[in-house]
Amino acid sequence: MNSHHDRHGTAVLTLPSDRGIRITRRFDAPAAALFRAWTTPGSVRRWWGFPSSSWRVCEIDAREGGTWRYVTHEQGGSGGFDVAFPRRVREIRPPHLLVTTEVYEGMPDAEAVNTLRFEEDAGGVTTLTLDVAHQEPAHRDAQIASGMESGMQVSMDRLEDLVTAPPGGA
Repeated sequence: MNSHHDRHGTAVLTLPSDRGIRITRRFDAPAAALFRAWTTPGSVRRWWGFPSSSWRVCEIDAREGGTWRYVTHEQGGSGGFDVAFPRRVREIRPPHLLVTTEVYEGMPDAEAVNTLRFEEDAGGVTTLTLDVAHQEPAHRDAQIASGMESGMQVSMDRLEDLVTAPPGGA
């Protein structure tokens, strides 16, 4: 019997500084499964983004110095619009640590550094901690204003569904 808890909607977003965002969430899954889901394009396409997003590009080179690029199409306006997020890997230590730069191509001067940690406890529950460090308070505020919190909550719930699905299940 799977002791899976429904943790939907339980991601917590805090603002530890005027330039920082921290997201924490617990998953009933091993760190290795979460790390794989975070760094495999086929998996990322299944969980990352807003409910209205559709994927254009999901490229991940998961090694130090490797580059990633996400491009999604968002609904709205006259036919919607594409948003792109290039990243570069600064440090990678599977399955516990991933440090990347991230920038929204529409604001190329607003690069942030994302530090992602997966800490697994003895019971097989993994705590995700994602720290986003912006260079300017205004950049952090723009990210919050983008609807990032609601999109993040949806993404974390989809990630949970992906990593806790029974083997061979849907």
